[in-house]
Amino acid sequence: MNILVTGGAGYIGSHAARHLDRAGHQVWVYDNLSRGHRSAVLPGRLIEGELVDTAALIATMQQKSIDAVMHFAAFALVGESVASPEMYYQNNIVGSLSLLEAMRRADVRRIVFSSTTATYGEPEIMPIAESTEQRPINPYGFSKLAIERALADYSHAHSFRYAALRYFNAAGASPRGDIGEDHDPESHLIPLVLQVALEQRENISIFGDDYPTPDGTCVRDYVHVDDLAAAHLMALERLDDGENLHLNLGTGHGNSVQEVIDACRRITGHAIPTIIDPRRPGDPPELVADATLAAQTLDWQPRYTVIDEIVETAWRWHQSHPHGYGD
Repeated sequence: MNILVTGGAGYIGSHAARHLDRAGHQVWVYDNLSRGHRSAVLPGRLIEGELVDTAALIATMQQKSIDAVMHFAAFALVGESVASPEMYYQNNIVGSLSLLEAMRRADVRRIVFSSTTATYGEPEIMPIAESTEQRPINPYGFSKLAIERALADYSHAHSFRYAALRYFNAAGASPRGDIGEDHDPESHLIPLVLQVALEQRENISIFGDDYPTPDGTCVRDYVHVDDLAAAHLMALERLDDGENLHLNLGTGHGNSVQEVIDACRRITGHAIPTIIDPRRPGDPPELVADATLAAQTLDWQPRYTVIDEIVETAWRWHQSHPHGYGD
């Protein structure tokens, strides 16, 4: 198929584009490079454009004979969404609605949507299943839930087929070492810890060590970015069956902040000093996926289930790209 990958110059989108290409699909990346990287895109596949430019999207879909869309183009920082909600409403909601309208007018009816566990808010029961009530507590989570609802309405009114993939903490880098994680500012735990090992920062902050978890630090479900990319490809192929999908993507196993830091110490051989800071508002003690439905529906099983394996791929990327794609 001819696949348009919006946000394909970003972290997860670039990995998904590689998987699509290796599977024999013709991939086109649509990105404005505001947070993505030109170097992360397969040569000759980048189309620079804005998500809110509906006319440009329609022209792209028609010129490239697009069969389906994978939609990754979104801002994804919780704190930023709280401080600047207008950015998230404009980009994540208005931009995504522009994309859906372009698809409708270009007669492209299949889409795999990058959603998030943030749509669930702060559930009290773990692990989190798809049946858990979605009650987002920040503009980022709300923006993703709004588009999930829009997809359901477009499916009913315009015969769209879609998959909304709610993934947990994306982590790691391509085992080939060619692409990885490079955000500015960086907010993800593993690359921040590895920056200490690279002597780019003095220590790593642990925000709270008094949570009701085994070691007192927050627990999260870290899922390898290549496993996420594989799931997107599987979901796309499943859409041919005509069934809309809402699936969690995670390992079903949580690792605490302290366990992640210890894994980074083992893999890098560095001491990685830590300091204990106060809890951050809105940080749930634990977020772990129940990914049973993804296994049953897609026959998807994460290849990377041990935190050391995930950290090892990230360390390989950061060692060879200590300043990200700037190297």
